[in-house]
Amino acid sequence: MFLRDVTDEDLPTFFEHQRDPEALRMAAFSSRERDAFMTHWRTKVLRPENVTRTIVMGRVVVGNIGSWGEDARRFVGYWLGREHWGKGIATQALSEFLVLEPARPLHAWVALHNLASLRVLEKCGFHAMRSEGPHHSDGVAEVLMRLGSTA
Repeated sequence: MFLRDVTDEDLPTFFEHQRDPEALRMAAFSSRERDAFMTHWRTKVLRPENVTRTIVMGRVVVGNIGSWGEDARRFVGYWLGREHWGKGIATQALSEFLVLEPARPLHAWVALHNLASLRVLEKCGFHAMRSEGPHHSDGVAEVLMRLGSTA
């Protein structure tokens, strides 16, 4: 597994990953239509102030990982194609990404029902800050995870 810069050729794979109904349920996220997805990635995700990488296993693009600023905090997020879940890839990718992204504290919102992602974050040193009530219109509750101190 290795991380590399995102290329335009990666975006169709990322688009397909975010269309998977089970992945959407686990992430408590809504899918975007193709044009909206491509525009979002090109204008929001791939900004110079963000750190965004493609996750590759062998020669296969298996997902993406990135960080961005929002509400005076720095956040991290990752997305793997479902066929690559449960293989330790997310933990390895996040561990390697944390070397590229030196900002601390670093935060992540995760759905409380997404036990696998909670475990990935915990293995990489994140701790729960607080639980929120239903955060989404569908009633999904999330927890804010943090790596590093606020000092």
